[in-house]
Amino acid sequence: MPSFPLKVHKSLARLFLACAMAMLLIPTARGGDEDQQAYCKYVTQQAAAQRDLLRTPDAVAGVTQPNTGLPTQVVWGVTGSLSNVRKAALTMDAARKDCELYTVSSTAQQVIQYAVPSLEKQALQNRLALIQKASENLDALMATTTRMVEAHNMTRAMAFALESTKIKLAADRADTQSKIVAMYSPQLSDKPLKDLVAEKQVSEDNERRAIYKINRQNDWDVALSVGAHQQVNPLIGSPGAYGEVTVSYNLASHAINKHLDQAAASYDDWKKAQEGDVFRNAEVLKQQLTNSVSVQDNRLKAFEEQQKQIATNLELLGRAETSAAFDFGNQLNTAKLLLQIEIGDAAFRLDQLKEFLSRNF
Repeated sequence: MPSFPLKVHKSLARLFLACAMAMLLIPTARGGDEDQQAYCKYVTQQAAAQRDLLRTPDAVAGVTQPNTGLPTQVVWGVTGSLSNVRKAALTMDAARKDCELYTVSSTAQQVIQYAVPSLEKQALQNRLALIQKASENLDALMATTTRMVEAHNMTRAMAFALESTKIKLAADRADTQSKIVAMYSPQLSDKPLKDLVAEKQVSEDNERRAIYKINRQNDWDVALSVGAHQQVNPLIGSPGAYGEVTVSYNLASHAINKHLDQAAASYDDWKKAQEGDVFRNAEVLKQQLTNSVSVQDNRLKAFEEQQKQIATNLELLGRAETSAAFDFGNQLNTAKLLLQIEIGDAAFRLDQLKEFLSRNF
C-alpha cells in the first residue's frame, strides 16, 4: 500500500487547523445589546407620551345655564391636577426601572441560554489542538514504520494500522470542525451569573415599587381650574374670571395599599418559582452543570485506567526486537495517542465546568 510522505501529512494537518482557526475568529454578533437598546427606546417613548399627557393642563370650554335664573354663559379655561403632575415624574422613573430590569434580565438569560454552547465550543477548540498534536506524533511513528517497511523489516500490512488511525484522526478533526461552525455562541457578559441574578432581583423590586408608587397617587388629588366666563344672551358686560380648587381623597386607600403590599410579596415568591424566569433557569443550569461534572469525572477516571493498562503493556514489551513486537508496539502507541485525545478532552471539560460553577454560583 503506498504511503504519503511525512511533509504532505503535516501540510494537510496545518491547513485543516488554519481553516478551523479562521472560522473561529469570525466575530459574533452582539444582538443582545441592540435588543436592549430597542426595548429601552420603546418604553421611554411610551412613558414620555404618558408624561406629557399627565403634566399638561386640559383646556376646557362650554356653555352653562345657571339654575338661579341667570342668563346663559359661556366658560373657558384650563384645569390641572397635582396628582397627575406627580404621576408624570413617576411614569418616567418607572420606565427607567423597566429598562434596567429588561437589560439585566436579558443579559442574565443570555448567559444561561448560551452557557452550555459556549463551554462546548471551547471544549471542541481544545479537542482540535489535541487532534493536531496526536497527528504530529502519529506522523513521526509512521515515518519510522515506513523506513522499516523499506528495509523489509516490516510488511505493508503491518503499516496499514497506522494509515487507518490517520484516517480516524482526519474524520475526528472534520467532525469537530463541523460542530464548531454549526454552533452559535454570542459574546457573553463577564459578570458572574450569581451577580446578574442578584441585580435582576433588585431591579425587579425597584420596578414593582415604581409601579406601586404610581398606583398610590390615586389615593389623593388636588385639582385646580382657572378661566373666564361671559354672559351670552344678552351679550353685555366684560368676561369675568373664575378659579376653583378641589381636594379629594380615596376612602379605600388604606385597604388598597395593603393589597398592593401583599401583591409585591406574592410577586417575589412567584418569580422565584416561575418556570422560565431567570432565577429558576439559573438553578436549573447549575444542576445540569453539576451533573456534567460527575459525568466527565467518571469518564476521565475510566480513560486514565485504560491509559495505565497501555503503559503497563508498553513497559512489559520493552525494546522491540522483532517485527511482530514492533507491530504490537505500534498498536499500543496508536491506541495511546487516541486515548490521550479523550483524556485531554475529558480533563479540559472537567476543569472548565468546575471553573464556571465556581465563578458563577
